[in-house]
Amino acid sequence: MLQTVALFATLLLFAMLIEPLAERLKLPFSSFLVVIGFLGSELIVMMGFDTGLRWYDFVDLILHLLVPIIIFESAFNANFKALLGNLPAVLFLAIPAMLFAAGLTGLLIYWGIGDGTGFPLLTALLAGVILSATDPVAVVAIFKKLGAPDRLNALLEGESLFNDVTVIVLYSILVAASLNPDAGLTVWGASFTFAKSLLGGVLVGLLIARCARYLYRWCIGAYAHTLLGIIAAVLSFFVAEHWLHVSGVVAVLSAGLVLGEFCRKTAQKDHHFAPEFWELNAYIANAILFILVGVTITVSMFTSQWPAMLVGIGAATLVRFVVIYGLLPAFTLLPRIEPCNSNYKQVMMWGGLRGAVSLALVLAVPVEVEGWYTVQSIVYAVVIFTLFVQAPLMDRLVRKTIG
Repeated sequence: MLQTVALFATLLLFAMLIEPLAERLKLPFSSFLVVIGFLGSELIVMMGFDTGLRWYDFVDLILHLLVPIIIFESAFNANFKALLGNLPAVLFLAIPAMLFAAGLTGLLIYWGIGDGTGFPLLTALLAGVILSATDPVAVVAIFKKLGAPDRLNALLEGESLFNDVTVIVLYSILVAASLNPDAGLTVWGASFTFAKSLLGGVLVGLLIARCARYLYRWCIGAYAHTLLGIIAAVLSFFVAEHWLHVSGVVAVLSAGLVLGEFCRKTAQKDHHFAPEFWELNAYIANAILFILVGVTITVSMFTSQWPAMLVGIGAATLVRFVVIYGLLPAFTLLPRIEPCNSNYKQVMMWGGLRGAVSLALVLAVPVEVEGWYTVQSIVYAVVIFTLFVQAPLMDRLVRKTIG
């Protein structure tokens, strides 16, 4: 365990030292973390050492610590007013459009691979679900520099925030079905579990956030207020996930949205500390995830799985195009729904990046799931495409369309 911690600390330190190079090359820092993780692990293996990393060592760390931190930070620091003003479109993209995208992506991957024995349909649908989690971190950073419209920012951030939790709920259902094929997954049963997990998580998060808001008046100082937020986040996840068996990440999301808006509205001199604290936590969680991806990438993955990787990249890109240029315009024809102009669609289409949540989920896929290695290879390929192709071109696209 200590060897693993030392390895991650060393790789992260080296990556931070060359972070200025990433800015100069207009590449996301995440891409450098992946490269450093890969090169570092390959060098260690060539020297005859064992990294000590095994999938069962970090599943709980990823799903029960890193992912909740990332979700809570995104919710806590979200622009609540802009999000609320665009809530219909955000929820459309995050739930029905995401379900469509996950299903179509899974089917395209299944048909593209064409191996129903080694790669069953349920596993392909799992890959489609994981690839439906968007991560616009690189895009939002550009938005902040250029002063992009609040609506565009809210649509991309809101879609990512809400569809991440939807994806995680679906992921849990599909993994359970893959590990227990005799249980018999039905549409009705899956729908009921999905609705119960979402609604139950929302109620738990709102209730604990309300209690935390009441206790704020008894706390004095930035440390006490931030500690209360930590307790609320931990309790939300634990009560929902382990006591009530509903979605812990949905509870964390609900609590983060409520507490973040409450902290911004309260007239306190220390209101900047909590947002920065959660940004630091999310930074660390993302760094660990991307280094972990680099460490677990192997050369054989590209030599043996490259056809599946290309199928995954093509399917994910095509489905994103269908959602943004097909489903979203149809939805905005409804009364009182503000349409999106062509510039917004271009940015949203190319800005549907895949990142931390997709990586977290695919790293946690149990090896007992049939075709798990193919799923991991596909998701890695799409994320690498995001980091080294999509993200570097976003700056020019955003400046051209809205700059």
